[in-house]
Amino acid sequence: MAALSGRRVLVLNAGSSSLKASVLELDERGRVANGGAPLAAIQTEWGSDATLVADRRATVETALSSIWAAGVTRESIALAGHRVVHGGTRFREATLMNDAALDELEALSDLAPLHNAVAIDTLRAQRDLLPDLPAVAAFDTAFHASLTEQAFVYPLPWAWYEDWGIRRFGFHGLSVAWSVRRAAELLARPADELCLVVAHLGSGCSVTAVQSGRSVSTSMGLTPLEGLMMGTRSGSVDPGILLHVMRQHGLSADRLAEVLDHESGLLGISGVAGDMRAVSAAAAGGSTRARLAIDIFVRRAAAGIAVAATSLPRLDALVFTGGIGEHASAVRAQIVARLTALGLEPLGESTGSGDGSLSAPETRIAVLRVAAREDIVIAEAAASVAY
Repeated sequence: MAALSGRRVLVLNAGSSSLKASVLELDERGRVANGGAPLAAIQTEWGSDATLVADRRATVETALSSIWAAGVTRESIALAGHRVVHGGTRFREATLMNDAALDELEALSDLAPLHNAVAIDTLRAQRDLLPDLPAVAAFDTAFHASLTEQAFVYPLPWAWYEDWGIRRFGFHGLSVAWSVRRAAELLARPADELCLVVAHLGSGCSVTAVQSGRSVSTSMGLTPLEGLMMGTRSGSVDPGILLHVMRQHGLSADRLAEVLDHESGLLGISGVAGDMRAVSAAAAGGSTRARLAIDIFVRRAAAGIAVAATSLPRLDALVFTGGIGEHASAVRAQIVARLTALGLEPLGESTGSGDGSLSAPETRIAVLRVAAREDIVIAEAAASVAY
């Protein structure tokens, strides 16, 4: 393993709203060195919906140009790691990507339409632009491979699961894995002794219950559409509504998918945007619909956290991560205020950023803020596969 020291990993994290590119250096154990500090890092915003970007290859080219301009040479990079949201049952761990694996991955795109197609385009662009660089995909679904049948089987006809593969997969696993690791460090307790709820709140939102480092319940399902209210995604709604609008208002399946993925959530209620910053600014300016969007978001996030907690024997900490979870202090405080029945104590509207506790030291259930570092998890997963 000593040969790993100094090797550099290019991480391309293609999300639903941005492309994050960074270069991380490994130590002799295959862990990210330098305290996690990247040698170079850039973020390109795609807006609330990356699928609307016409030329994603050009975005990858621009990201790589920025990396080279930051002083990292192409020759110094040994490996590329990519985030892919949906691995289905085929990809249950990080995997070296070749043409055959990419074709298999492409078949899963319909299950994560806002994500997988974007990640596949990014993978193909990287392999074209840097053809001699091995590419490893790390999957958000992999962390949730520990779910039991009672957690992943839906109350639908058994044949749907057995014959069609309809089941819960869960997402944001890379983010959750990092949150668990950091929570253990912040609490100075081993991860395998902790019961946590991780709330990843951003353009996409999910809640995961983690016991002894393993996912035991999560809010997203077969696709990243289930669960909490999100930026432009509805989250869970009465399925009877969907049948009603198809039958009574003539919506096709394709049109319904467009509405649920792109026109709902914060955007659908506020009429302003799918970005919490813009919605909060509109609410502060007097928009009643923007205020309502935030109130619904808070209510549904708190409900999701409460549900996740019922899968645990106790709750040691609630971890907030993701763009909203890290930065929207007022939203965090409102969510926690709804969870006093679980034993959480109200928060102030804290300022600042970075990892740390938001609750008083003597509080029985800690509330933590953890900056999302999927790039570290991706880089280390890629190294474990390639070396």
